[in-house]
Amino acid sequence: MKSIADYVALEPEYYQNVLNNYVKLFVEPIDLNKVKQLSAIVLFATGSSSNAAYGARPLMSKILKVPVYVEDPSMAANYLHYNDSNTLYIAISQGGQSYSTIHLVEQFIKNNQTIYALTSNPNSPLNKISNNVLSMGMPVEEMPYVSAGYSVTILDLILISMVISQKIGHLETKQFDSYLNQIQTIITALPQVIQQSQTWVNNNLSQFFHAERVILIGYGATYGVAREGETKFTETVQNTALGKELEEYMHGPYIGLHANDSIVFIEPQGQLEQRANALKHFLNKYVENVTTIYADKTDNIKERDLCLNVNCDELLSSLFMTIPIHLLSYQVSQLKGRDLEKSTYPEFDVITKSKI
Repeated sequence: MKSIADYVALEPEYYQNVLNNYVKLFVEPIDLNKVKQLSAIVLFATGSSSNAAYGARPLMSKILKVPVYVEDPSMAANYLHYNDSNTLYIAISQGGQSYSTIHLVEQFIKNNQTIYALTSNPNSPLNKISNNVLSMGMPVEEMPYVSAGYSVTILDLILISMVISQKIGHLETKQFDSYLNQIQTIITALPQVIQQSQTWVNNNLSQFFHAERVILIGYGATYGVAREGETKFTETVQNTALGKELEEYMHGPYIGLHANDSIVFIEPQGQLEQRANALKHFLNKYVENVTTIYADKTDNIKERDLCLNVNCDELLSSLFMTIPIHLLSYQVSQLKGRDLEKSTYPEFDVITKSKI
């Protein structure tokens, strides 16, 4: 079975394949007659799929000029009401086996509502029950703790939004091509990003091995990265981890900080950078281990920081800034002796039926 690190190494190939085939993957399957009066997009997802949705959400909203919501499928199916013909609904499940997502799609179909299912598994239960399937454009990820699938989901959602925005007249050809070129630049830079990230992980492994709690803080597109960091550290290292949006952390959670916390800022160098710097200035008074991962070059680099040297729109930064987080969680988990090929609680899905 491939490891998380193996799948991270495959991301340049997977990204390039999606970019090369976005017309077949997304232009042809989406019925644009149904979204000409687009008023909103709702993304239904859990776990890493939800984290990926948050990573894509800011750029989606910017180029489509409508609100984009990320909703929990179970909450939506059992307690919320959706019936707007001008809203585009997308259910995301990389493996296509999530019970709550499948149940939600079944409800939409029963009510004669249109919902698209985004999945990588053509043989999954979700694929089989869905009327409108969008392929993620990558093979099924064997590793249960997904990395490449999370990243590709972000790229898929961004490209889907670009395609729709161009068709409904919000995104001009020049702007469309600019985003495509920036995405291609990111793909070209990924091998170097992976190499730099691995070096950073090797240099900081001891700190995170001994960390009792890891707190990851992001904003804009990197809020999704912070959430994914929480998910991966919890799943693989089996340690306490929290992924917070910048302002969310500043309104309450900071009061519960511990001197021995390891805090990681995911810094896209965007419009809230000065707010993040102010928070770091405060935290450095009380916490020894405050680290920043920067998207591009900076004059503020500290010994434990990482600069990925990728110049792009801050809202595209989620396409590459999770790489060091995935590699870090994997390396720490291996140092702690976690066997990621075996379920820690094999009876869980049997008892809860969370996956079909």
